[in-house]
Amino acid sequence: MENGLQRVAFKMKLIKGFEAEYQKRHEEIWPNLQQLLKDSGICEYSIFLEDATGNLFGFLKIENHVKLDELPSYPVMQKWWLYMGDIMETNPDHTPYSIPLKEVFYLP
Repeated sequence: MENGLQRVAFKMKLIKGFEAEYQKRHEEIWPNLQQLLKDSGICEYSIFLEDATGNLFGFLKIENHVKLDELPSYPVMQKWWLYMGDIMETNPDHTPYSIPLKEVFYLP
């Protein structure tokens, strides 16, 4: 943990053919959603795409990992997931299907 920040990584899945749309939507991320993420203590949030498979790799740093569990309770978060649901794999509750990744190496 550096400066009290915890590193979090996860994998999601994009539906083939929606690569440009996914990027466009994130380039136009709603200001109130962006503010919620920052207010939750999230910083250095990145999402990477593996073109060949549609796998999305997310990485972020957060002050308190527990704050991630609170995000689903916010209406703007729920609205974003509905908005993104047509281009990525989701769970029945519209949250992105996400697999946590275990850190096995870190070079500070």
